[in-house]
Amino acid sequence: MTFRTIVLATDFSPAARGAEGLARDLTRLTGATLHLVHVLPFVSPPEEASRRLTTMERALGPGLTGVTALLFGSSARAIVAYAYDQGADLIVVGTHGRTGVSRALMGSVAEAVARLARCPVLTVPAPVEDATREPEMSPARSAVELPVSPRCAVCAGETDDLICETCRARIRREAMGQKLDAERSGRRGSPA
Repeated sequence: MTFRTIVLATDFSPAARGAEGLARDLTRLTGATLHLVHVLPFVSPPEEASRRLTTMERALGPGLTGVTALLFGSSARAIVAYAYDQGADLIVVGTHGRTGVSRALMGSVAEAVARLARCPVLTVPAPVEDATREPEMSPARSAVELPVSPRCAVCAGETDDLICETCRARIRREAMGQKLDAERSGRRGSPA
């Protein structure tokens, strides 16, 4: 398979860094043109994102051809439309690795791009710290500094996911209660 045009969709997050490196390597190997794209909501000022895209393009290195594009609107649709318009052979996008309720609440741009795109999509998972590496000692302390554990977005309790199981259950109960209330009020009807 040969690539002439590769589209790298970035949100400048740590999850996108792995995708950036892989897209750069693929571009170097194939001689393709790398399109660096970022999508903003319509109400966002473009200056900072534009500056970051330009910095990424300059950092590509010698011999690599880069094009930047600042897009507006729905992330997945804007990325897919741009790739289609450019005749892209490949879209590279990083994933945050969300699952379950957090994915349902936050959505998955990578998944939507993969479903909508007319060309192959390479999804690259966020880099994970090497679990075999020993934690580093701080020169100022004698104790080992451990990584901060993830916190629930709702209650700030410790969890391995975006939202802890207790908060998920409460959100489900509240949603079900609202649905039942809406159904009950719909059955009663209101006088005209």
